[in-house]
Amino acid sequence: MSQQDHKSKSEGADASVIMTPIKMRQTITRMAHEIVERNKDLDDLVIVGIVTRGAVLAGRLAKELKKITEVDVPSGSLDTTLYRDDYQSKGAALSAKKTDIPFSITDKLVLLVDDVLFTGRTINAAITGLLDLGRPKSVQLAALIDRGHRELPIRPDYTGKSVPTQYVEKVRVRFRECDGKDIVVSGLESQIPDMDL
Repeated sequence: MSQQDHKSKSEGADASVIMTPIKMRQTITRMAHEIVERNKDLDDLVIVGIVTRGAVLAGRLAKELKKITEVDVPSGSLDTTLYRDDYQSKGAALSAKKTDIPFSITDKLVLLVDDVLFTGRTINAAITGLLDLGRPKSVQLAALIDRGHRELPIRPDYTGKSVPTQYVEKVRVRFRECDGKDIVVSGLESQIPDMDL
């Protein structure tokens, strides 16, 4: 059995590994370089990751930016639960997590970060949440995986990888900080049953 086959089977029958730990590390480094190329002056840049895995990615991007530029870019986390457009219908079933943004976003360039970009509704909720906290100079968007199927006119400025998917498929990102290992897998829900929604 090949190493790729072993990884796929460990995540569930017929699930596809679309990003290995090495590829993930390389991708995040590339994204950081793209951020530097587009934003020559990082003094006004702050990074806000969407809880949970977007926040992990935000922290990793901040570390990469520090390596490249020696600039400490502030990084925080935003929970979008209360801003979801389905909150009134699903509110009782949703569990809000902590927002931790220990800096002002007013007049700042905010880099909003999420692990997977899908319909765009989570990003829409995040932007609404950001505007509750201040008035950014501008907002850019970074996503590790863009899986398509947008329902709102939202487009990432920085993309780790674009992955064509069927609407019913799931794309799951794992980070060692919260999941114990780095990997991205895709497949039907039954094929990746141990991945949190």
